[in-house]
Amino acid sequence: MRRVLFHCFGWSIHSYPAMLYVGIVLGIYAQLFAALSLGLDTTRVFAASILLVAVALLGARLLHVVPNWQRYWARPRDILKVSAGGASMYGGLLLGFPLSYPVLGALEVPFGSYWDTCSFTMLIGMTITRAGCFLNGCCAGRATTAWWGLNLPDYRGIWRRRIPLQILEACWGIVVTSGALLLWGRLGFDGAIFLYALGAYGAGRIVLETLRDAPDRVRGISLHRALSAIFVAVSLSAFAVAWLS
Repeated sequence: MRRVLFHCFGWSIHSYPAMLYVGIVLGIYAQLFAALSLGLDTTRVFAASILLVAVALLGARLLHVVPNWQRYWARPRDILKVSAGGASMYGGLLLGFPLSYPVLGALEVPFGSYWDTCSFTMLIGMTITRAGCFLNGCCAGRATTAWWGLNLPDYRGIWRRRIPLQILEACWGIVVTSGALLLWGRLGFDGAIFLYALGAYGAGRIVLETLRDAPDRVRGISLHRALSAIFVAVSLSAFAVAWLS
């Protein structure tokens, strides 16, 4: 579509990292607003998020590289080529969540409340980044003959009439974010909004992954679909424990 968004002083600004950056910035602004509503120290929340975003970006890249190691083994320089896409929110969560415990403890930020606010960083960041995926051609949908299909490329530049998966994922992100806003302060315990976001987004992703042209697979299993199922199970189990105890 438009892999290079624009040129500035001889530099090429690529669509994917540009949208990733915009998504993270807007997501952190929303997180700070949510933190303020909870009476949290926004300076400490911001400091924690800056540290954890760096960790999450590393995890996001690794979760893409590992199942595609054969491609990157032949072209190791592409591992750091983020302009081509390949940053998984799940990877960022898998690395950032456990490492957040000592970080938040050191900054004296409540764990559950922080992750409630961080839900907006994740959801808004993911939603806007999908615009970068759409322009870049990564995360492309399967070929289709349906009337609602669009003539789109994949990351290799192959154009076909495809399911506009990036748009569908962005729309689901908006739906889940809207739900988080409606449920804010109504679920009764710290961490509930994060668990809702994890489960709701994961449930939608289970369906959406079936529409992807080339999902990341490990031993023949769709990696993100499997992780989505695990996150949905974790979310439901945590809610059950919290509400029954």
